[in-house]
Amino acid sequence: HTLLHNCLEQAVAERLILTNPTQGCKLPQLEKKEMKILPQEKIGMYLAEAERRGLLAAFYLELTTGLRRGELLALQWTDLDVENRTLAVTKQVNRINGELVVSPPKTRNSVRTLALPQQAVDLLIAEHKKHSRNPYLFPSPKTGTMYDPDAFRRTHDKILKAIGAEHIRFHDLRHTFATLSLKSGVDVKTLSGALGHYSAGFTLNTYTHATAQMKQDAADTIGGVISQQMR
Repeated sequence: HTLLHNCLEQAVAERLILTNPTQGCKLPQLEKKEMKILPQEKIGMYLAEAERRGLLAAFYLELTTGLRRGELLALQWTDLDVENRTLAVTKQVNRINGELVVSPPKTRNSVRTLALPQQAVDLLIAEHKKHSRNPYLFPSPKTGTMYDPDAFRRTHDKILKAIGAEHIRFHDLRHTFATLSLKSGVDVKTLSGALGHYSAGFTLNTYTHATAQMKQDAADTIGGVISQQMR
């Protein structure tokens, strides 16, 4: 609407039309879908089941980075810097017209370098040793090539069912990472960069449920500082 409105405003200025038909239009309200996350008490069970299926490294990495599914499955061994504990996110995979297609990430901001915890690096090294000649970090156990995103999602669904957890989308693991990061004190700008968001403001708006407690904690902190000065 904004783009169309501005175009028509220019048309009015150039006397191509008399009035802007978008002026005064009532826009429909956007309905936000309820955000779900994997409950913290279920994470251990979830990863244990992933390990039983031989996919601990992949799902551990997901929960500690919040990668999009296509970004996760497009990762190659050369994207991992073991010494510096970083991971380069430069591509994604999607199924288009029945074919797996590798392309640049969703946005320019999605091209990023992520810092990894040591345990994630150790798991990735161990995973690579299982198929050292394969360029992909997480190749399909059936084809040996890139993991099909739909098949990977179905595995996620099976894990949830096996541990008796409420169903959440695979994308909700990304929300789980973001929510736990904020609640653990990770600053919004750092988190925004890790998620590949275009701004910290977008991250704040997306995860308002998690930042409410942070705001209260900040208020209590400054209140404590001022109170000490009054004594």
